[in-house]
Amino acid sequence: MLKKAAVLICAVCLTALLFSLPAIASGGHGKHHQDMKKGILLVTFGTSIEKAAIAFTNIEKKVKAEFPDVPLRWAYTSHIIRTKLAKQGKYLDSVEVALAKMMDEGFTHIGVQSLHMIPGYEYDDVKTNAKLFQNMSGGFTKVIVGHPMLAGSDDLSRVVDNIMTIIPKERKQGEAVILMGHGSHHPANAFYEAMQYRLQLKDPNLYLGTVEGSLTIDDIKAQILKKGIKKAYLVPFMSVAGEHAINDMAGAEADSWKSILTKDGVVCVPVLKGLAEYDGMIDIWVDHLKDVMGHY
Repeated sequence: MLKKAAVLICAVCLTALLFSLPAIASGGHGKHHQDMKKGILLVTFGTSIEKAAIAFTNIEKKVKAEFPDVPLRWAYTSHIIRTKLAKQGKYLDSVEVALAKMMDEGFTHIGVQSLHMIPGYEYDDVKTNAKLFQNMSGGFTKVIVGHPMLAGSDDLSRVVDNIMTIIPKERKQGEAVILMGHGSHHPANAFYEAMQYRLQLKDPNLYLGTVEGSLTIDDIKAQILKKGIKKAYLVPFMSVAGEHAINDMAGAEADSWKSILTKDGVVCVPVLKGLAEYDGMIDIWVDHLKDVMGHY
């Protein structure tokens, strides 16, 4: 009797398991049967400088013109910037909060476009966390993160070509143009060095330095002083002319690039205009987003 009872119990358990399998399979594929709802999330470090934020307005106009029927959201990766703006009554989402809201709104396919310059630490974080929102139960059907501005050889060529068009018209032969990038300890910092190499091939008096990377203002200063250059235009190699451009590049403090060069007799002319204020630069990000949205 005990043996028969054990067999009966096993049969009941097996039957229950078999009946449960379709439900498990259905749960795993439910989101794929949901009607597609595409969305775009633009991700940037952010800025608290109101004047600099015009660059983001330009980007949004370009993206909306390319994808007029796709809802667009923004996210700032900088906690410091978000906190500072919140004190002013302006509330910006982090990437994670923005994606959670979009998931709650029923979006299924998300194109996350990085507005960073290189695929560094922040870009890595965006990719990692975006993927988690796809993999979680009830998450998005698909999330793809678009490349930042510099992600390959073609990007480098396009950026260099665009740089040549934004050099101040009043610049004369023998005067330097020094671009300020942020820089990073991430291996992707090599993109800045590749940019410097390509710029020098175009014009030996074009320089790219970084605030935190391996290309320093001291390196550039040594080179231009050796050439006897007496005037330099300082240009942000960043999406916006934010605090780095205003303070670290063009500020009155002794450690700003302008002060460092001026001290050695180089007349400096800062150009406080971010790259996202130029259509040709924005087009590179938009083309990366087009590659992403082409998968949907």
